[in-house]
Amino acid sequence: MTPHDTTPAPGSGAVDVAAVTRTVLDGFDRTLAELKELVSIPGIAWEAFDPAELGRSAEAVAALVRAAGVDDVRTLTAPAPDGTPGSPAVVARRPAAAGKPTILLYAHHDVQPPGDPALWDTPPFTATERDGRLYGRGAADDKAGIMVHIAALRAVLAAVEDFGVGVTFFFEGEEEAGSPSFRPFLEQYQELLAADVIVVADSSNWAVGRPALTTSLRGMVGGVFEVRVLEHAVHSGMFGGPVLDAPTLAARIIASFHDAEGNVAVDGLLARERAEVEYDEADFRRDASVLDGVRLAGSGPLADRLWHKPALSVIGIDVPSVAVSSNTLLPTARVKVSVRLAPGQDPQAAAEALEAHVKSQDVFGARVDFTAVELGNAFSTDTSAPAAQASLWSLEQAWGVPAVETGIGGSIPFIADLTELYPEAQILVTGVEDPDSRAHSANESLHLDDFRRAVVAEALLLARLDAQGL
Repeated sequence: MTPHDTTPAPGSGAVDVAAVTRTVLDGFDRTLAELKELVSIPGIAWEAFDPAELGRSAEAVAALVRAAGVDDVRTLTAPAPDGTPGSPAVVARRPAAAGKPTILLYAHHDVQPPGDPALWDTPPFTATERDGRLYGRGAADDKAGIMVHIAALRAVLAAVEDFGVGVTFFFEGEEEAGSPSFRPFLEQYQELLAADVIVVADSSNWAVGRPALTTSLRGMVGGVFEVRVLEHAVHSGMFGGPVLDAPTLAARIIASFHDAEGNVAVDGLLARERAEVEYDEADFRRDASVLDGVRLAGSGPLADRLWHKPALSVIGIDVPSVAVSSNTLLPTARVKVSVRLAPGQDPQAAAEALEAHVKSQDVFGARVDFTAVELGNAFSTDTSAPAAQASLWSLEQAWGVPAVETGIGGSIPFIADLTELYPEAQILVTGVEDPDSRAHSANESLHLDDFRRAVVAEALLLARLDAQGL
């Protein structure tokens, strides 16, 4: 691997691209070995799993940070709003020299549960190299993000004389469980985490060999509606016909969520068309594992359907399973829906629009209740800001091709908390995943060459901020 251009780009400052790249490559075997050790620790922040493993994960990360030359390393917690103790986060600080900016590097050390072990080709907590990829739970999401941050700092400390940028590591321990104590943690340690630039390494690149800076994320609303038609269940043969059961009426509401083309049909939800790149349909079908013959939903450019328009999914229904069903008219049905919101959409207004839609449907007078259970703001990046420009430059240097300014259809709700509590900070969303990383699924994996390039890119970003500032 060689850098795209060893000559500093206009405005890049005195960055020796070749020297920084060489230092990353010289230390990459160590970086990979450390990542494999982290993958072996099943740190899962869900109640059903051993919390001691989460503590062991935090200790291992803290030890790596100390070994990278950072002395101020702390393992901290904060209680969730309901008083439940939070999971351990690692916070480490290397203070800035006079006149230099401070950068906060975020990733999370907790991982998703492994799921059915029979679906894995190799043990989920044994890091396994195969065909240029590293397989294992957390290999991509997000222990690779941790190692990008640590290895990048090691590289610039070795390659850049008198490196003065302040670096704060913030490695959360409960992101996969919804970050329940994230906001209280930020409020409790707000001064400790203050920075001029925040890098969230928890996203994806456009494709293997093509980097991306995530410039927009959709917001979200989660809601539950309940349909009630009877005081209690009754025999379907004795009373069926004049009365439609609750699941049937709930299905009428579900069917109203989309128009004939599959566009979300809830009045009051924003939709835009502004993507600067197109997502090839064949690539999307492959990446999303869409079955042959299944027609894609919605209208307009595919990238906009993913990034700048709402998406509504039914993610849970409370009715008896087929295995225990009986000839009964069911009195109630509960349905949980997840709505991804276009950037610029107010989540509270979206929740109100969803409630109004649900309650306006013709369900033969059945009682319908709606409760919003989750709200999250969207996010967008000002790519003309100095940190974003520096990031785009460093990604191109590391990969040898221009970075894609991409949206992500998903949501990272805690970014809204960062934006609110640190309004002056420039926030960058980067990542090491690619469309075949299968985060959250069996056989999660990391493309190792892109991993190397991600370390190079972040090291170059740190070097440029040191040379040029903001």
